[in-house]
Amino acid sequence: MVDIDAATGYVVAHGDPVERARLSYLRTGQRPDPQVIDRIVEGQTEAGGWPASTDGAVSSIDATCFRLNELDDLGGLRGEPVDRALAWLAAVQRPDGTWQEAEELAAEAPAWAMPGDPEATLYLTTLAGFWMTLAEYEAHPHFDVPARHGRTLGAAATWVVHQIRPDGTWPSFLAAGWHAAGLLYGQQYFYESARVQLVLGDRLPDMAPADVASMAAALRRVNLGDDWLLQSARKRLGETQRTDGGWDSAEGPIFDVNTTLTVLRACR
Repeated sequence: MVDIDAATGYVVAHGDPVERARLSYLRTGQRPDPQVIDRIVEGQTEAGGWPASTDGAVSSIDATCFRLNELDDLGGLRGEPVDRALAWLAAVQRPDGTWQEAEELAAEAPAWAMPGDPEATLYLTTLAGFWMTLAEYEAHPHFDVPARHGRTLGAAATWVVHQIRPDGTWPSFLAAGWHAAGLLYGQQYFYESARVQLVLGDRLPDMAPADVASMAAALRRVNLGDDWLLQSARKRLGETQRTDGGWDSAEGPIFDVNTTLTVLRACR
């Protein structure tokens, strides 16, 4: 089992103000000081996205989804900044339903966001579609009005469905799997989502803790319920928790707090 108290203590001891505010919201539902939200929003570009670096001027799909993730952990996946981000994502979707980073970002883009790369295209399409799905749900949890970006999400999900192989695997990075499962589930491609989840379950024993945390948090967020995959993921996280209460990040120690917060999001 995950030691929630130890994980909480690790974030308190090592987190920055935004990370500690995320912890408070995840643990108690306490809304953050408006300055915390402002600290995230101040980096938003006029176009509506966020740049890949603090001194960047070009909005990045990957960076924008990262900021939406941060806002979600603070109970802020709604409001004017989020609406602007969603509008920007919809505006830069390609005619075939996919997303790619701008060519100007090629020199600094990591492999999973490289413009023109097929694997990166599938990953970014599942990522953007996943976060747009969650934001739509936050705005209208009872689906009592048409989705603001229903056509955008429909195009993305249709394209992703055609990338899933007959055995449920996908030609992209591991993280594309759980984002695809969430996007497809949200767009009522339940069978296709379930096929992807089966593959994720098979790969779970070999996943790094950060990947397990991200997968569990994403699937927990789309209201799959306490199903077999989430239960297995939580068990794996309990086995990989460090003695100091945290978990290892795939990007180095500087991101260990973020990974620990992701675990808490998966287990809340």
